[in-house]
Amino acid sequence: MTFFFHRMFSYCPSKPRNPLLKVLVGLLGLALLLVLVGFGLVIGLGMLLFAGARRLFRATRRPAAPPADVIEGEFTRVRDPHSPLHLR
Repeated sequence: MTFFFHRMFSYCPSKPRNPLLKVLVGLLGLALLLVLVGFGLVIGLGMLLFAGARRLFRATRRPAAPPADVIEGEFTRVRDPHSPLHLR
């Protein structure tokens, strides 16, 4: 069992020895990174645009009115404002 974990976690892929292949693999990695970053930016901007459009359409659909359901109740003061622990 220990041998399996040692083999699994000690894997280290080697770089190609050919200089042209090294450059090609590096450019391929950079292109993949740029594609993933661009894809993430497009998805993020799409989400922001969708949220902004939804908020805009909801604001125009109904007028801004105060809420009709008011909850009434009583309250008591828990802490005296003149106590020594009162911070301003």
